[in-house]
Amino acid sequence: MYLIGFLVNPIAGMGGTVGLKGTDGQVEEARARGAMPKAAERAVETLVLLAGQPVRYLACSGTMGEEILKKAGIKDYEVVFCPDQGTTSADDSIAVCRVFVQRRVDLVLFCGGDGTARDIYSVLGDAIPMLGIPAGVKMFSAVFAVTPVAAAQIIRSGCTSGGRFFLRDAEVVDVDEEAYREGELRSRLFGIAKSPYVQGLSQGTKQVFESHDEERAKSDIGRFISEVMEGTPEVLYLLGPGSTTAAIAERLGLKKTLLGFDAVKGVKLVDSDLNEKAMLALIKKNMPARLVISIIGAQGSLLGRGTQQVSPEVLRMIGIENIIVIATPQKLAETPVVFVDTGDAVLDRDFGDHIPVVSGYRIARRVRIGREDIPCPNEC
Repeated sequence: MYLIGFLVNPIAGMGGTVGLKGTDGQVEEARARGAMPKAAERAVETLVLLAGQPVRYLACSGTMGEEILKKAGIKDYEVVFCPDQGTTSADDSIAVCRVFVQRRVDLVLFCGGDGTARDIYSVLGDAIPMLGIPAGVKMFSAVFAVTPVAAAQIIRSGCTSGGRFFLRDAEVVDVDEEAYREGELRSRLFGIAKSPYVQGLSQGTKQVFESHDEERAKSDIGRFISEVMEGTPEVLYLLGPGSTTAAIAERLGLKKTLLGFDAVKGVKLVDSDLNEKAMLALIKKNMPARLVISIIGAQGSLLGRGTQQVSPEVLRMIGIENIIVIATPQKLAETPVVFVDTGDAVLDRDFGDHIPVVSGYRIARRVRIGREDIPCPNEC
């Protein structure tokens, strides 16, 4: 029997769709903007696929664990910590992890974002493996599965081999959310955890590439896409975060929100730093629309990490065929497979197995999209 410590951060990811670029210290603001909790749904998505596996869970009571286990139909669990349900916090995560250590769990499975990963690592270090079900806004750390379904696949792969996982060293990255909200990506390595790994199912760490060739490639991409935009003044363009999309705005003489989404039509800036609600309103008013986004280097995320403003509803209004993906050749060399994690499994599958990526001036290549339905080792 495999013993798993299970933990959910109920508020993880609430700042995503409303454009807060994180939830730390922003829960009430997120609620005021209409944000709804998503972490429980994503945790259930993982757990229902683990029913029948030789696993016993240790968990918190209430929204941090027990409620989710019940919703997923998991019966073999023990409540080992009872947080104050009105004020669940990082202190509760740290406290229950200390119990997990005392009880010598084989793995800590958690649902949250980088902040949750950091809190858990502060207790576990590299003594006990940890695996994240992605539910935060950014998730730059390498301890996460690419999607909730992938997390279940990783655990099933170990269970079917007698609890023998392939473990790797995985970076836990601490991101300064205050700086991130101001458009600056400032991060540091918090530690190196142990985490189960299955190729194509486990997330890498975000990397930033800087070189003369890299900057030239961004400039070439910016020149090409700006020409496309100039030739289609009737189309509303939503430019996603990152320095590659910023090169497009620079070419057009526009000021870009580096870590947010901006709207451009007729080569004029319509609105900046959009949340989901603002996107929906603009698209309804200004159809047709196109989305221009880049890939997170090395990590491989196309949608689902720092892009929650682009909800499934937004994507369906735009249409998958109207998404323009851009990435430099160096970034693609480090990212042979990308993944999509919109929160809607049907929509994720609609992206198919490959997607065209603009990588230079009038140059594009097809990049494979990772699929969770690839059989796991030992036919998990």
